[in-house]
Amino acid sequence: MQPTPVRLTGEFDPSAACRGGCARCGREHVLPVGPARAPALDLFERLTREKRIDFEAAEPDPRFSTDYLFGEAGGQMFGVLAARDRSGATVVLKAFSGQYNSVWDVDGWAPPLLDTARFRADTFEAEQRIKAMGREIAGMPHGSPARDLLIYRRRQASAALMQEIHAMYRLPNFRGETVPLPLAVHPAGNPPTGTGDCCAPKLLGWVATHGLTPLGLAEFYFGRTNRSGSKEHGRFYPSCLDKCGRILGFMLCGLEGA
Repeated sequence: MQPTPVRLTGEFDPSAACRGGCARCGREHVLPVGPARAPALDLFERLTREKRIDFEAAEPDPRFSTDYLFGEAGGQMFGVLAARDRSGATVVLKAFSGQYNSVWDVDGWAPPLLDTARFRADTFEAEQRIKAMGREIAGMPHGSPARDLLIYRRRQASAALMQEIHAMYRLPNFRGETVPLPLAVHPAGNPPTGTGDCCAPKLLGWVATHGLTPLGLAEFYFGRTNRSGSKEHGRFYPSCLDKCGRILGFMLCGLEGA
């Protein structure tokens, strides 16, 4: 059951919808909410009204019902970016964070920043090995040297896999540059799991590679409150600093001269 519809609200600096330090130039780059707020309100109302995200489909796909967002999986962030095309017209794009009910690509929504077919092919075996280690660990006596060693090996294998996955992401900016995700991270170091999967990176990646100039960004949460209680249905939020903030500076670099 979905809750009673609410009005989208939020309390944050409208001049800084997303921001981040830049690994390329060392400066902080910022994108405001700007003209994205009104279409974000429209998207929220449409999700509430139609109760699905596959707006382009003639027949609704049960996988894309918004009921999913109020179940055990919890809600997700949705983002809207307003941009100017080469003719000077304003266009609006939308994105959801991560995967939607285990699906990366949905018609009408910004795609991920990696080749999902390559991702599935190149990570399958490693993921299976890590899962097998987990099952073996579960059957071993707690505190045994063999169990501790296997836990260490699984941790090392997981870290190696995450580095391989991050290297698959290609992040463009507004200077015409594209680099693997690890080279865009600021400050340098291993970024958290899920870096690059949020709405803002997806949207900025698409517009940067299609000759558009971002004018504003707005993101809101839709669905069941997350486990930590930090995200609630019907509220605007700025882009996260711990993940998005590590790469958005690079992705926004060059926008000042666009």
